[in-house]
Amino acid sequence: MGCLRSLSALALLIVTALAQADEVRVAVAANFTAAMREIASAFEQSSGHQTVISYGSTGKLYAQIIHGAPFDLFLAADQVRPEKLEGNQQASGRFTYAIGKLVLWSSDAKRQIDAEALKKADFSHLALANPKTAPYGVAAMEVMQNLGIYPQLQRKLVTGDSIAQTHQFVSTGNAQLGFIALAQIVLDSSGSRWLVPDGLYTPIRQDAVLLTRGNDNRAARALIDYLQSDTARTIIRKYGYATENTP
Repeated sequence: MGCLRSLSALALLIVTALAQADEVRVAVAANFTAAMREIASAFEQSSGHQTVISYGSTGKLYAQIIHGAPFDLFLAADQVRPEKLEGNQQASGRFTYAIGKLVLWSSDAKRQIDAEALKKADFSHLALANPKTAPYGVAAMEVMQNLGIYPQLQRKLVTGDSIAQTHQFVSTGNAQLGFIALAQIVLDSSGSRWLVPDGLYTPIRQDAVLLTRGNDNRAARALIDYLQSDTARTIIRKYGYATENTP
């Protein structure tokens, strides 16, 4: 009988926990993939809530949202699109969750990479994310323009739909160099890299918003709070980002 009572109590605890758990659907900019996976895992363990995450370029995710895609949160790679959603009363609670860093990367560990290497243009293809949909692509364009080398490199550029595809172009050798997010390689020592000086591009401030669909979703509100916690910020900085009030 004691065993049966214990099993009944355990079953009640499980049912209660499931009843209190909610699901949050999140649209996340591709550069934040690795960090978000770690954050989501920690959040699920601590809260009991479940996350369903879609990754892609900020522009494409934004287009899906304004056309009614069922997301509760949007973690963009810029400030412009979250601000537009707030202005259209489709979102609220905007805040900067990360400040991204741009890096020029090659899978060839022996290749010299810096501003002078870009000017010499001793390569066939240079990859970047599509500036129309990806803020890291915009930053890459700014770097080339500020160095005065965009005209000579224009024919060598190949664009990825997202920063994830841009990384793939370089890792597979389809491009010898590529502008990607530091977060994509910060834990990977392979290849060679040049951390682009901050002064060559506008800071990549990445904002998150609670979408109207998530207003009454406990899991969505809990994740918004979690993203601003010390635990989440430690993970974010681990992947090479800066956070508010930190370098």
